Amino acid sequence: MAKQLTLACGAYDRTAPLADGRVRPEGIDLTVLTLPVEEIFYRTATYREFPVSELSLSSYLLTLDRGAPFVAIPVFPSRSFRHNGVYVRADGPIASAADLVGATVGIPEYQVTAAVWIRGILADHHGVPVRSVRYRTGGLYDPRRREKLAISPPGIDLKPVDRDATLGELLIAGEIDAIYSPRVPPEYLRGDPRIRRLWADPKGAETEYYRATGIFPMMHTVVIRRDVYEADRWIARSLFTAFESAKDLAASHLGETAALASMLPWSYQEAEQTRTLMGQDFWTYGLEANRAALETLIGYSVDQGLASGVREPEELFAPETASSFVI
Repeated sequence: MAKQLTLACGAYDRTAPLADGRVRPEGIDLTVLTLPVEEIFYRTATYREFPVSELSLSSYLLTLDRGAPFVAIPVFPSRSFRHNGVYVRADGPIASAADLVGATVGIPEYQVTAAVWIRGILADHHGVPVRSVRYRTGGLYDPRRREKLAISPPGIDLKPVDRDATLGELLIAGEIDAIYSPRVPPEYLRGDPRIRRLWADPKGAETEYYRATGIFPMMHTVVIRRDVYEADRWIARSLFTAFESAKDLAASHLGETAALASMLPWSYQEAEQTRTLMGQDFWTYGLEANRAALETLIGYSVDQGLASGVREPEELFAPETASSFVI
C-alpha cells in the first residue's frame, strides 16, 4: 500500500507534473496543495502543518538552529536573479547601488531568502556593506506583515515600520529610500511613475552577475517534517527522484514552437538564449551542482546575523539524496 503524503507547494511548471499525476513518486500517494508561497511558509514555520512543503531556504537555515524540525532534500522549486528586486523613487537620492550606503530600506522580512541574496550581492559586488543600511520591515500589500521567525541579528539596525502604511506608500512618501523585495510592489505593477527599479536594465545586470559567478540563486527548497522523515527515510530519495523527473518534463517543453508552453510569444527564443548562456540543464537539483551557490548563501546568512555558524552544504539535506547505487 502506498504511503499517503501531502505536499504544499507553489504553482510551477516544474512541479505541475506532480500535481496532475503525470509523475508519481515511487511508493507514495501524493496529494499536492497549491498555495501562495507566503501562506505555505507561514503555516509551515508556525504550525508545521504539512508533511512535505516548499520552504524559504533562508528560513530553513534558521530552523537548523531551532530544533531542526525539518529535513530538506536538494530540490529548489524557486530560483531567481534578484537585481530586479531593488526599487527606488524615480526622483529620489538613490541613483546607483553605491548610494544605498546610509539609506533606509524597506523589506518584507529581514530573513527572506531574496533579501539575503540582495544584501550579499550588494556587499560583495557593489560596495554596500550589510550594516551600512537601516532596515525597516513591513508588507507590500498589507502593512501588518511581520517576521514569521523571531530574529535579532547583531549589529543590524532592524525595526518594523512605525506607521500603518505599505512599503510602496512609504517609498513614495520619502520615508524610506528603497525596497528590497521578491515580489513586485503593487504601485510599480500599476505603472506608478514615482517608483522605478534601481537597475534600468536588471536582466543585463543579472546576466553580468551570472557570467562573473556562475550562480543562479536558489530561493526555496523542499522540506520533510522530521517525524515523517524519520518514520520512513526512503521517502527522501523517492521524492527527490520525482521532483527531478517533473522538472525534466517541464524543461522538455520550453523551446517548443508547435504549441507554446506559456503565454509569452517569444518564450522559445528566451529558452534558446538562456541555454546558450547557462547550459542545457540550467535549473539543477542535487548537492554537487549547487555547492558554490549553497556555500555563498550560507556565508551570507552567517554574515548577516541569521545562521549561527557556518555549515557545510552536506549538513542541509537528507543523506539519502547525496548518492545513489551503481551496478
